[in-house]
Amino acid sequence: MSKSKRIFVISDFKDESPKSIWIQSRMWIKGLLRLGCDVHRFSYRNILTQFNPFSGKHFRRFMPRFARRTADNVLVEQIRAYSPDIVFIAHMKYITKETVSAARDAAPGAVFIGRDDDPFPEKNPDRLSIARESDIVITTSGGRFLKTYEDAGVPCCAFIPNMCDPDIQYRYEVENKWRTNIIFTGKAEHRRLGSGTGRNADRYMLLHKLSKMPGVKMYGCFGNPSTEGIETFRAISGARIALSINITNDVSLYHSDRLINCLACGTFVLAKRVPDTDRLFQDGVHLRYFDSLEEFFDLAKWYLAHEDERIKIANAGMERTHREFNCQKIAKYMLDVVKTGAYKAPWM
Repeated sequence: MSKSKRIFVISDFKDESPKSIWIQSRMWIKGLLRLGCDVHRFSYRNILTQFNPFSGKHFRRFMPRFARRTADNVLVEQIRAYSPDIVFIAHMKYITKETVSAARDAAPGAVFIGRDDDPFPEKNPDRLSIARESDIVITTSGGRFLKTYEDAGVPCCAFIPNMCDPDIQYRYEVENKWRTNIIFTGKAEHRRLGSGTGRNADRYMLLHKLSKMPGVKMYGCFGNPSTEGIETFRAISGARIALSINITNDVSLYHSDRLINCLACGTFVLAKRVPDTDRLFQDGVHLRYFDSLEEFFDLAKWYLAHEDERIKIANAGMERTHREFNCQKIAKYMLDVVKTGAYKAPWM
C-alpha cells in the first residue's frame, strides 16, 4: 500500500462568509482527499485577522508587524508539526515572501506550490516574490500571464484550469424567483484597470446595456446584491443564458471561475472568446463564443428563440465540465506535475 501524501494547504478559505461553500480552495481540498491524500488546511487571512485590531478596508493598510509575525509563527508551528510532503499555497494573497521562506525552513523536504487565478501578475510584485520562493507555480491562464512566472525564474510553471464540484454544481430545479432569460454574476468593472478604460470598457458597456433590458438578472453589480452559497447555483440554473466575460479577454486559455460555474450548473453559456479557448470547450458544441457586443446580442436573441438547440448545447457543456474539470481530476493534474513536471489533458 502506497503512503498517502500529506498536503498542507494555505489559502483564504473565507471561513467567516457563506462564500466559503463554493470557493476553488474548498474544491481543491475535496479533490485531494478523494485522491487518497491527507490534507491539513490553514486559512491564513482568518488567522491574521485574529491578531489584527483593524478590519474592513483598513485591514491591509494598518497591518501591525506583531500581527503578521504572530500569524506566521502559528503557520510555521503547524507546518513543523504536520511535516508535509507538499505545501500548496492555493491563494497567494495576504501572505508574504517572508511567510513562505519561514515555511520552507520548517519543511525543508516539502515541495512548495503556488497557485494564481488572478490576471496581470506583472502588476503584483509581492505575488512574484512569493512565486520565486516556490518550486512550482500553477495558473488558470496561459500566454503572457504564465510567461511572467517563467521569466521570474520559477523552476516549473503549468496551466491548470479552474475546477468544478459536481456534488453541488449541477442543474437545480428552482422556484420562479430564480428564473430569467439572461444572468450575469460579478462586478461590472475592476478599478485596478481603471474605470471605463481599455479592455475594461468593453465589459462595462456590455453589462451596462444588458442591465437595462427586461428578462435579465445581474448579481453583484449596478446596485444588485450578490448571491451566496448554493443560492448562486440556483440562480445560474434558473437562467436560460449565462454570460461569461473576463476582466481581460486576450490571454490564452484565461477564464475566471465564472465560466466553469455556469457550465457546471447546466446553463447555456455565451462566453467572450479568448485565444486557444476551443481547447477547453468547443464553440457550438459545449457553449457559444462571441467576439463583439453585437454578436453577443444576436446570439442571445437566436438561442432564446431556439430552445432545443440551446438545451442541447447546455447539456453537452455540463457533461464535459463534470467529466473533464471535476475537482478530483484537476487535483490529479497538479500531483502529476509534482511527480513528473507535466500532465496529460485534452487541452494540452
